Amino acid sequence: MSTLPTTLPAWLALLESRHAETVINMGLERVRAVKDRMALAFTCPVIMVAGTNGKGSTCAMLESMLLRAGYNVGLYIKPHFLDFNERARVNGELASDAQLVASFNAVEAARGDTPLTYFEFTTLAICHLLAHAGMDVVILEVGLGGRLDAVNVIDADVAIVTSVDIDHTDYLGDTREAIGFEKAGIFRAGKTAICSDPVPPQSLIDHANAIGADLWLMGRDFNYAGDKQQWNYGGRSQRRNALAYPSLRGANQLLNASAALAALEALRLELPVGAQEVRTGLVTVELPGRFQVLPGRPSVILDVAHNPHAAAALNQNLGNMGFHPYTYAVFGSMHDKDIDGVIAAMSEHVDHWCLTGLPSPRAATAAELAAKVQIVQPERPERTINCFDDPAQAYANAMSRCGENDRIVVFGSFLTVAGVMAARKSSSH
Repeated sequence: MSTLPTTLPAWLALLESRHAETVINMGLERVRAVKDRMALAFTCPVIMVAGTNGKGSTCAMLESMLLRAGYNVGLYIKPHFLDFNERARVNGELASDAQLVASFNAVEAARGDTPLTYFEFTTLAICHLLAHAGMDVVILEVGLGGRLDAVNVIDADVAIVTSVDIDHTDYLGDTREAIGFEKAGIFRAGKTAICSDPVPPQSLIDHANAIGADLWLMGRDFNYAGDKQQWNYGGRSQRRNALAYPSLRGANQLLNASAALAALEALRLELPVGAQEVRTGLVTVELPGRFQVLPGRPSVILDVAHNPHAAAALNQNLGNMGFHPYTYAVFGSMHDKDIDGVIAAMSEHVDHWCLTGLPSPRAATAAELAAKVQIVQPERPERTINCFDDPAQAYANAMSRCGENDRIVVFGSFLTVAGVMAARKSSSH
């Protein structure tokens, strides 16, 4: 038996090297077997959140409101931008290296000779950490799909599907019906199942009914209404009036907030949350990389929009920002995304493209992105297209060219946004 790593960076390096060979192996039998050997179970309510877009925002709103109400809240969210610890939050604080190492050791001790992917291993470790942290409620974000995601070895008391759109077609299918079925896999018999997509796929409804889940649909079981100043939530038995808009900006945030409030309504006997705590929680919620407007000039917007649905929302948000003479885009993407659809959704606002490669074998090259921009975006006066090896170079170029009244939007893959975050962090030291 070789000695195990004692630091978090060494552990992560080991997992990456060990699982470089492990393809995504569909099926939960291995993960469930290790979970059972670990006797991994939660003694508090668990809220699980899946969806094509909006799941991170929904998790962050739930965490913020529940923390305001004085509960001990655990959160598993992904991926991370700068530090792996961002994936595990205990009462709003990042888990420590020591906590994560202890949980990695626990998974390794139970694993035996069962192979686990990086994602499966780290999911079990973070669930172990949160299960032993004395939490009143735990929020788990699903990575990919739902039915076969490693998080789904946990039974949620409340399961939320935020939106169903086309993404990850290699794994999930290429229709909303196929993807809806995958996401509905997190629903459980007799438990609350919430879908905040205004047009839910029939496959999701059918699956919830077939297993006997208690399905809450937007427009049927809960809804929202609002004006410019405030908004109201109406559920099955609970109304929340005169709510402030969430501090997360964007077109779909009231759908996400409504799903979060429906979850709190379903859990109101176990975890009551008052009106003021809801208001304050929504106003103070923060989530990096989701239409995040950085302070200062020129305006810099970070957004992990990497599919056409998210890019359309980003485009709408840019349109609501007021006038900027020029918009510079720092854009990088994985090869398997609908890149044409993303470019088309953004072409209304982008004048200057700073395209970047990314540190992943799955990434499209900057030259491939440039070829697509030239086809998809109609010629614009003064339009420019430039290619760079990495996000830091692309961002530096945009900064060097743009005026203080212009804006830079950094979007696409998480790696695009993370690369710019890291560059900004190192230049500020």
